[in-house]
Amino acid sequence: MEKDCNSVPLADLGTLRVRGPDVVPFMQGQLSNDVARLTLEHSLLAGYHNPQGRVIGLLRLLQLEHHELLAILPRELGPAVASRLSKFILRAKVTVTDESASWRVSGLVALPPKAPAGSTLPQALNAQARVGNSTVVRVADDPARWLLISPADQASAVTACTPAERESWRRLQIAAGHPEVYGATTEQFVAQMLNLDVLGAIAFDKGCYTGQEVIARAHYRGRVKRRLQRFASRGPLRLQPGDSGHLSDGRAFRVVEAVQLADGRCEFLAVAPLVAGEPEPRDAASVAPDTALIEAEQLALPYTLPE
Repeated sequence: MEKDCNSVPLADLGTLRVRGPDVVPFMQGQLSNDVARLTLEHSLLAGYHNPQGRVIGLLRLLQLEHHELLAILPRELGPAVASRLSKFILRAKVTVTDESASWRVSGLVALPPKAPAGSTLPQALNAQARVGNSTVVRVADDPARWLLISPADQASAVTACTPAERESWRRLQIAAGHPEVYGATTEQFVAQMLNLDVLGAIAFDKGCYTGQEVIARAHYRGRVKRRLQRFASRGPLRLQPGDSGHLSDGRAFRVVEAVQLADGRCEFLAVAPLVAGEPEPRDAASVAPDTALIEAEQLALPYTLPE
């Protein structure tokens, strides 16, 4: 049935399982999005922040049962995020466990020009559905992409897609302007630096959560001078998350995500000043003045950044 698609193994993504009668109010006080909007048919993207508003991890949330949810994030962050969340449980009736070994995460990509024929996959962005023993979440458009989450000890419910390499998913993530947070970049960027406000991962009308004061102040009182932007090197180059440098126009950057292109060049997402000549603040995301100079062209994002 799902023949017009590619299937990408995302073994580097893990899962946290949060369950209990207080799962919604507990997570509501921890994450930037409105967890009350999470349903069996609707997924959410949310940031988990420290008190300074810096992103500890970026979580894709999906509801399994009424009092139970999964959070998808890089596997390398799973134990630390689970431990950190657990410290704030106090009297809440909820448990947080890293269950990365119990679930298999894959990516599905519709091959242009259409979605898989006769597909039972959810079609609206952030829509969620059960397909056999798997949970499927629509995470992107143009091309349409889904996350497929299945029990690790069972065959996936969607098996007819053509296998594709992990880097193909990374290329699409970068082209879509979708950030990821890894061990090398955790707690370096305030939410708006990663464009989480543009990507719908922040609810500015919800109650308090960790880091809210800083994030709200940046939203209501001041222009964000550094944001996630997309670049491609002009020559062969290897970059990885956490690397830093300077562009030829003098702007300092720090890499959020990167992928090697077939010709040896590198396409990457990096946090950099929106305007050349902006003074570089000294904070966790700042770049040392003696870092390498990179010749790169700026590429368009598929969304508009706030003025």
